[in-house]
Amino acid sequence: MSRYAILIKGIAKENPVFVLALGLCPALAVSSLVSNALGMGLATTLVLIGTNTVISILRNVIPDKVRIPCYIVLIAGLVSIVQMLVQAFVYPLYLALGIFLPLITVNCIVFARAELFAKKNKPFDSIIDAIGTGLGFTAALVAIATVREVLGHGSWFGIPIPGLAENSISLFSMAPGGFIAFGLIIAVISKISKGRAAKLKESGCASCPSCAACGKGGAE
Repeated sequence: MSRYAILIKGIAKENPVFVLALGLCPALAVSSLVSNALGMGLATTLVLIGTNTVISILRNVIPDKVRIPCYIVLIAGLVSIVQMLVQAFVYPLYLALGIFLPLITVNCIVFARAELFAKKNKPFDSIIDAIGTGLGFTAALVAIATVREVLGHGSWFGIPIPGLAENSISLFSMAPGGFIAFGLIIAVISKISKGRAAKLKESGCASCPSCAACGKGGAE
């Protein structure tokens, strides 16, 4: 697979949110405003890049039997660094993201890319994979947040939109709005792609790109 294909795969073909349905908790929880969604996406991307890089470099050093604890320790350490950087330099974002910033540690997207790609590929390819997945995750969060902020707050990136600011739908700024926005975007993607975006070539747990990381090992 070419490096361009690796990059595009994470953004579109295997978008972690809209295709694989991973990381939905932060995607729905912090997407009420575009600024929060963008910050969460970039923070997760930094963790992805760091995790994939280190695991790829040490893939032949880490014993297979203890690889999962090693991944967790590494991811937790990188998340702590990113959390301290956000707290130091973007404090309003740190307050807005709250508990969901340290919870990147248990984000299944980060663990899945480490297990499925980084441990099997060279560092540069693993970095590209992390960037593609991170951009795909960020784009998904921003798309959901755009729908919610425009309809729920009548603004975009905090900038009021004439005609909408006075006629906003408060439901979209609340928790149920996240599910509604997510469903609407999935419906649009499915319509445009004629359902191909949400289908795998084979059905069942074993065909899922994350089956090796979920603990079931392909068993249904």
